[in-house]
Amino acid sequence: MFLLHLVIVGASAFTLQPEEHTAAARKCQSRGKYFKKYLRVEEEPVVLRCPQAPLASPDFSMRWHRNVSGRMVPREESRMQIQNEALWILPALQTDSGTYVCTVSNASYCNEVSVELKVFEKTEASLPFISYPQVLMASPSGLIVCPELSAFIQDKTDVTIHWYKDSALLDHDNRKFRALEGTTHLLIQNVSVADSGYYCCGMEFSHNGTQYNITRTIKVQVKQKEEEPIPVIVSPHQTILTSLGSRLTIPCKVFLGVSRTSGSIVWWMANDTVVEKAYPDGRVTEGPFKGYSENNENYIEVPLIFDPVVREDLNTDFKCSVRSSVSLQTLRTTVKEASAFSWEIALAPLSLIFLVLGGICMHRRCKHRAGKAYGLTKIKTGHEDF
Repeated sequence: MFLLHLVIVGASAFTLQPEEHTAAARKCQSRGKYFKKYLRVEEEPVVLRCPQAPLASPDFSMRWHRNVSGRMVPREESRMQIQNEALWILPALQTDSGTYVCTVSNASYCNEVSVELKVFEKTEASLPFISYPQVLMASPSGLIVCPELSAFIQDKTDVTIHWYKDSALLDHDNRKFRALEGTTHLLIQNVSVADSGYYCCGMEFSHNGTQYNITRTIKVQVKQKEEEPIPVIVSPHQTILTSLGSRLTIPCKVFLGVSRTSGSIVWWMANDTVVEKAYPDGRVTEGPFKGYSENNENYIEVPLIFDPVVREDLNTDFKCSVRSSVSLQTLRTTVKEASAFSWEIALAPLSLIFLVLGGICMHRRCKHRAGKAYGLTKIKTGHEDF
């Protein structure tokens, strides 16, 4: 009887009754669904990692259960197991699709996060759902990687990955494609748009004497590398008129053409010194970088801001520069006081009026003298002299 009592007590210590589980669940705080969904194919091993695994320690316990049944996943079962705080399904079936809840708790703490698993049938119709998108640029070479295999790789120095493109095996003697030994990478030579498509990578995995095949599908998209535009500075003008004591903004406007992307850098200098060092007090500063479009043409702009303009700025050499991977251009500008030109501008039209009036008077006087001297006969016309 004493031994039977010990067996019953020990069994109850490792068994969570439905009522106890419900009570514990009421106290447990839900963190919602994990952002990552596991999309796998049937008849292959699946490993679901608990997002709260870093919390697990000797002071915490971790358990898994399906959200539908609420039944706990035991540490060891024929097809579902918990290893290193992760849930292993060996192999996965379409009926395993659903929500799995990982719970981390101790005497005073309980948190749970749900993880979504969707198991698809191995058909071409499933490719858009189970494929991993990877992007390459048209270039002399590029790499793609066989993803999410770390749980099945025990010895990183002994990794053998088989690669396929459109169901055709890419052998090791292929000059175009080469699987890099000891890695999960595939090297592609002379990458072009024609290399776009579905790639499949696979490896063999042995667990408890059972051999499994693990595959991943990758959707590769190759993009043409856009040529870097040659930037052209279209402003500022060579001379900027302003008034002392006023606030002034001089934009450095750079034309990029029809290209929407550019690695160009625009900056200002004052007497061959960057603006920040030339004006540590912040009276003259560079404004924020801005990109925009006008009439389907693209520009970038960095303004130079004076707050305010002082007399020493009239003798300063300001320079806007733009650098790209293919060129460097510089444009200089100077600040002039507008009042220095105001009298000349105002007198210019007045001088013209005086010249015209003087010309008319001289014309009349010369004409009058010519009439008296030579006694020319006046021809009467229908127009009066002016």
